[in-house]
Amino acid sequence: MWLADDGTVYTDRPVHAKVGLLRQFVDWLETHKRSADELLELCLERISTRDAQLHAWVQVSPQPAPGKGPLSGIPFGVKDIFETCDLATEYGSALYAGRKGSTDAALVTRFRKLGAVLMGKTHTTAFAYFDAAPTRNPHNPAHTPGGSSSGSAAAVAAGMAPFALGTQTLGSVLRPASFCGVVGFKPSVGLLSLEGALPFAPSLDTAGLFTQTADDMHWLWTAIGHAEATPKRSLAIPSLMPPVEPAMEVAFRRTVERLEPQFSISVVEMPERFAELSGATNVIFAYEGARTHEARWREHGERIGPKLARLVEEGLRITADQYHAALITVVEIKRQMSRLFGQYPVLVTPAAPGPAPEGLHSTGDPVMNLPWTALGVPAISVPMPGLGLPLGLQLVSESGTDSSLLALAAEVESLLQ
Repeated sequence: MWLADDGTVYTDRPVHAKVGLLRQFVDWLETHKRSADELLELCLERISTRDAQLHAWVQVSPQPAPGKGPLSGIPFGVKDIFETCDLATEYGSALYAGRKGSTDAALVTRFRKLGAVLMGKTHTTAFAYFDAAPTRNPHNPAHTPGGSSSGSAAAVAAGMAPFALGTQTLGSVLRPASFCGVVGFKPSVGLLSLEGALPFAPSLDTAGLFTQTADDMHWLWTAIGHAEATPKRSLAIPSLMPPVEPAMEVAFRRTVERLEPQFSISVVEMPERFAELSGATNVIFAYEGARTHEARWREHGERIGPKLARLVEEGLRITADQYHAALITVVEIKRQMSRLFGQYPVLVTPAAPGPAPEGLHSTGDPVMNLPWTALGVPAISVPMPGLGLPLGLQLVSESGTDSSLLALAAEVESLLQ
């Protein structure tokens, strides 16, 4: 859904539209063109029109906001690993069908206290792993929306909500954002609370956000209390990147060419040990994930999800020494990368290896996002121009520079319109 200034509701976003659904809703509320009830009704109508096909939502049950603030009257969705009082909190698993939360997770409480209207819960893959959810890609339902924050990404892409909450342990915000043609933001680790969210690998788990545009994301970040910052104007392309599919390679090259007149763009040699980061991260992911879900696996076996069951079996074979060595490797690479960010403040890469894979058996590969999750640095996926299924551009910067990165992303987005 895309809403024009005159109130026209479009089925799809006009090609040259610059205003995201969140900004549009805020403008309508501030100018009294539409009420909060009318905005909620627009979202509910969109859900009734498209969700039977897309399956983005576990439950839709709007909850009155307990507070007022800059988000008053703005609807939002929440990934179904966050606890929500009296709403479905099923973790994407049939084992927990019918379960309801007894309290709101801290992040849900934060947004509701600022006036945002909790619309309901969005689908996640089983326990936020790779066993796919029923959600489909809004741009082509025969393709995956990504995982594990699949429902949140699809709901925002389809205009069912102006923003939604997700989480990322490897690539579960940035990858579905790229696949669904929306903006996904993974902040510096710890800036958004995970209290009340189901853990997977605590050393890697990070809360994140989805909006339709980078401008929406920039506005949302400041609305929840983060200061404005000046964007850095120097971009660097890492010399060491995983291979990508031809469609992504072409789109990325053309996007960089469009940005070159406005930015200083160079190629940077990554630290010598950077190549070890993916392997170390996968060890941490499997070791912690296996122990998080060991009790469920021993009780239910493959019913927790065939892929997750295999991870638990394999992860339990990883020794404590191997795990601690992996943690040390990440810390050492983080020090090297901090020095690199001092000279090259923003890295730019593809946000995924390619467009969303066909079918629902795979949620895609998080290889492009995994390093930045492990390092705990902020990263954002911004849609790139192109034909066919969406493709995302990933921007990454040093820990604590979230506001500057979001300002840059909004500027990049305006140049790519």
